[in-house]
Amino acid sequence: MKIQDFRVEGESRWEELDALSKSAGKRVERLPADRLMRLVELYRATVADLAIARRCFPRHPIVHWLETRVVKVRGQLFDREGRRQGIGSFLTVGYWRLLQERRRLVLISAGILLLPALAGFLWAFSDPDTLKELMPADFTWLVDAEGTDQGMSRADLVGFSAYLMANNIRVTLMSFALGITWGVLTGFVMAENGLILGAIAGLAVEAGNWEVLVEAIAAHGILELSCIVVGGAAGLGMGRAMLWPGTKTRIEALGDEARDLAMLVLGTAPWLVLAGLVEGFLSRTGTDWVPSLVIGILLGALFWGLAYWLGPVRQERA
Repeated sequence: MKIQDFRVEGESRWEELDALSKSAGKRVERLPADRLMRLVELYRATVADLAIARRCFPRHPIVHWLETRVVKVRGQLFDREGRRQGIGSFLTVGYWRLLQERRRLVLISAGILLLPALAGFLWAFSDPDTLKELMPADFTWLVDAEGTDQGMSRADLVGFSAYLMANNIRVTLMSFALGITWGVLTGFVMAENGLILGAIAGLAVEAGNWEVLVEAIAAHGILELSCIVVGGAAGLGMGRAMLWPGTKTRIEALGDEARDLAMLVLGTAPWLVLAGLVEGFLSRTGTDWVPSLVIGILLGALFWGLAYWLGPVRQERA
């Protein structure tokens, strides 16, 4: 089967499915019985089309386009209880579903961050003096610091944590918003942050100051970087919708994808708040490197464990 024939055969069904789905909105039960039955019929046919597309055209954008429709209508038909629960249901179920559905983008985003980080880390051992001059002064204190206790009062720590929360959320939102540049600037921001992180880590290790490095970043770092990766994935999703809109116009594809991606970023915000609290009250108060590392691993395991257990892939296996 050729992709052109596949599209011609299914396009009328998909358009009708989109129209019925849009008409139903958030209250699918308000559809007349005949239109509701037709929606279910079209949903089942589109699921079958998706199975064919995955088998015959696994690398074609039509696969993602059909997945988006199937997930949307499945939510309208079968997730009624979850929607009535509102924000609590989104944070405990909906967010993790959105994250799992875009797990490939998450992996790509992580690669864009971590590969430059590795390059920066290795660079620090080959030319540490030049690299130290190039790095922002706000970060290079880790290279020579004797500890992370900066003598802040409780009020100072509260203000510092609030600043960190706002900054982390800003970086994540920026990574998402820059997706409008076809994903190019999202990738640049991710790569730049990765390079700086790896370079500072390499400089600290090269100077024999690895314990202070772990004390300064381990407790909050794994969770914070996870959130930044998710923000980058959202930005890359915007770029993908513009580059491969499927059978829709680029504006339509971008509009459909942007809603879910915006929710993904908003659902990440509470975790960024938690990372800011940990950084302000643990990472800057002289906490030893061992408990810092344990706390960081536990927070990272909690985040990704929830993604695995509460996401749609896991639920479909159950």
